[in-house]
Amino acid sequence: MTGDDAADGETRYQLLGRELHYRAVPVTSPDGVSIAAQDWKREGSGRDVLFIHGFAQSHLSWLNQVASPLADRFRLATYDLRGHGQSEKPFDPGCYRDPQRWADEVDAVIQTLDLDRPVIVAWSYAGRVALDYLSAFGDDRVSGVVFVCATTVMAPWVVGAAGPSMRAMAAPELGVSAEATRDFMRSCFAAPPAPDELEVMLAIAAATPREVRIGLGGRPAEYGVTLAAMRTPTLVLHGERDAVVTPAAGAYTARMVPGAEHLVYEGIGHAPFWEAPDRFNADLARFLEALG
Repeated sequence: MTGDDAADGETRYQLLGRELHYRAVPVTSPDGVSIAAQDWKREGSGRDVLFIHGFAQSHLSWLNQVASPLADRFRLATYDLRGHGQSEKPFDPGCYRDPQRWADEVDAVIQTLDLDRPVIVAWSYAGRVALDYLSAFGDDRVSGVVFVCATTVMAPWVVGAAGPSMRAMAAPELGVSAEATRDFMRSCFAAPPAPDELEVMLAIAAATPREVRIGLGGRPAEYGVTLAAMRTPTLVLHGERDAVVTPAAGAYTARMVPGAEHLVYEGIGHAPFWEAPDRFNADLARFLEALG
C-alpha cells in the first residue's frame, strides 16, 4: 500500500490493487464522538449514496464500489461507525446501546457531508443503524434504502451458523478472540477471498476493541413499526449462503416493507458486494437510476 495527501486536500493511495481517491471529512456526532467520513465525489457525479458497513469492519468494506465506475456515476460517501476503523472508540456501553445515538450519528454524517436525500446502503449490523435513523427521523430525508444481508430483527431464526464465532470475538482471552475473529471473517464468504484481502479484513477487525464488541451486542432490534411505515423505494439483497444473517431475515425485511424489491444471490454468502461485485454494482446502479 502506498499513499499521500494531495495538495488539493484529497487522499490518494493504492490498496489491494485498487486506486483510492477521496476527501476525508471529520464529523462530530451530537454526543461528541468523532467520526471519520469519506467523500468520494467526482466532477459530474449524480445521486448521493451513503454506504454503511457492518460489525468489526470499516468504510473499506466498500472497496469494490468506491474504486469502480459507480464512483463516476454517483456521489458515493462512506464512514466508519463509532468504535470502528478511524472513528473514535469510546468504551462506555451507552455509546452503543442507545438507538438515538446511532440515529444522530447518521444524521451528523449526512449533514456534514451535505448529502441531498441520499440512498442509504446498509450491510449487516448497519441495517440496525439505518433503521435507528429512520425510526428517529423518518424516511422523507432519504431517496431510498438498500438492505444488504442486513439485520432488521432479532430472533433465533436470524442468526446463522457464524453466531457462536461472532459472540466469541468478545471473549476476554486474546487467543479465543483472535481465533473467533478469524473464523467469523471466513464465514462471511461462501467462497474465500484472496489471502491478502482476508488479511486486510482481519487487520481492520482487530481495530475494533473488545469493549466495543461487547457494547454492540445484546441491544433490542424492535423495528417492525418502522419497516411497515417505510414508503421510500427499498431494495433487499441477500446471499443465499449467508452464514451470518440468514436469508430468512432478508425475506422478512422484504415482506415487512411495502413494495420492497427482493433479490437473492445464489451461491453467495454474507458479503455479496465483495463476492459478486459486478452483479452487485449493476443491481445497485439499476436501483439508483430507477429513482430518477
